[in-house]
Amino acid sequence: MAVGTAGAEGASLRSAGNENYTLPMVLMVSLYFSIGFITALNDILIPHFKDLFHLTNVLALLVQFCFFGAYFVMSIPSGWVVGRIGYKAGIIAALCTMGCGLLVFVPASIVISYPVFLFGLFVVGSGLALLQVAINPYVGALGKPETAASRLNLCGFLNSLATTIAPRLGAAFIFIAAGATAAQLAHSVRTPYVLLAIFTFLLAGITYFAHLPEVIEKSAEGVSGDGHAWNFRHLRLGAVAIFTYVGAEVAIGSILIAFLGQPSMGGLSHARAAVFVSLYWGGAMIGRLIGSVALLRIRADRALAAVAVVAMLLVAITIFGHGLVGMIAIVSCGLFNSVMWPCIFPLSVKGLGKFTSQGSGILVMMVVGGAVIPEIQGLLADKLGYQHSFIIVLLCYAYLVYFALSGYRIRQPRSASISDYVPPVAT
Repeated sequence: MAVGTAGAEGASLRSAGNENYTLPMVLMVSLYFSIGFITALNDILIPHFKDLFHLTNVLALLVQFCFFGAYFVMSIPSGWVVGRIGYKAGIIAALCTMGCGLLVFVPASIVISYPVFLFGLFVVGSGLALLQVAINPYVGALGKPETAASRLNLCGFLNSLATTIAPRLGAAFIFIAAGATAAQLAHSVRTPYVLLAIFTFLLAGITYFAHLPEVIEKSAEGVSGDGHAWNFRHLRLGAVAIFTYVGAEVAIGSILIAFLGQPSMGGLSHARAAVFVSLYWGGAMIGRLIGSVALLRIRADRALAAVAVVAMLLVAITIFGHGLVGMIAIVSCGLFNSVMWPCIFPLSVKGLGKFTSQGSGILVMMVVGGAVIPEIQGLLADKLGYQHSFIIVLLCYAYLVYFALSGYRIRQPRSASISDYVPPVAT
C-alpha cells in the first residue's frame, strides 16, 4: 500500500533482561495488517459513494483526500503526542481514535450524509497517522539490529496481504443488488465498519494489558540547531518522489473500479471489478517478496529506474489500449509499485547525517500525495474521460525515472559541513 514501514533509527528498548518479544511482535504485525485493510477499503467506498450520492469523480475522490490529508495534518501533532504520553499509550490512543472514526459510519449511514462519512474518514486517518508514529520504533527495536530489516519486511508483507484481501471482503459487504434504495446503499457500509471498530477497540484492550517494553530514543550526537534536512537537494527531490509515488499508487487503486466499468474496458460490475483491485494490491504483495531478495543485489537507483520505466509503459498502454490489454496493463502496475518506497526512502535520506530523522519525517508527510494526485485524476476523468486521466499517473512515474537517474545524487548544501555527509547506520 501507500504507507510503507520505516526503520527505528535511534530507538532501543528498556528491558529487565532476556525478554520474549513474540507477543509484542505479533501485536505489531496485527496493527500493520489493520492499517492495510482499512486503507484498501477506501477503493470500495469511492465507487459506492459515487453511486449513492450521485457524485462526480472529483467529489467521490474526496474519500482519499480526507483520509490521506489527515496524515499530512496530523503527522507532526502525532509526534508531539507520542513524545508526551509514550509509545504504548500512543498506540492505545491511536486505536481508540480509529475506532471512534469507524463508528461515525453508523450515524452517517442513518442520516445518509456524505460530509459525515468524510469526517469519519478524517478521524480514522488521524488515528492511523498517530498509530504509525507510535509503532514504527517497536518494529526495529523488537530484537537484534541485524534482523530489523527482516521484521520490517514481515510487517510490509502482512500490510500488503491485507490490501489484497480487503477489496474482496469489502465488496461482498458493500456492493449490494442493483436497484437498492439510498437507505439500503447507505446501510450496507455499516456492518463492515462496525466490525472493524470492534476489532480496533479489541486491539486497544489487548495493548493495554500486554507487556510492551519501553522504547528509549537515543539523542543524536552533535545535533545542533544549525541547518535543516530541507537544505539537501536530494532530500527535497526525494520528498517529491514519495509524493508522486504514493499519489500514483493510490490514484490507480481509487479509480480502478470506475475505469473497468467503462464499456471500452469490458463494462465490469463493481463486484467483478473489485477482484481486479485485489489483484492490483496482490501484485504489490508479490513484488515485496521478490524485491526483498532482488534489492540485496541490485542498486536502489537502478531498481527504481527500471520499475518506473516499466510502470510508465504500462500506463501508456492503458491510455491507448482497450479491453483486456488495457486492463492487464493497469493492474500490473501494482507489481512494479511494490519496491518503489524501499528504493526512494534510503536514496532520499542517504548522507543526511544528523538530519536523518528530520528528513524521514518530511518524507512520511509526503504521503499526502495520496490525497492530491487522485483528486487531479478525478478532475481529468470528469473533463477528459477515464483513459486520458491516467496522464497524471504517467507524469508521476516519469518524475520517478528522473529521480532514479539524477535527482537522488547528493550535492552539498552551502551551509553544511563534511560531517553531515557521514551515512547513517543502516537498520
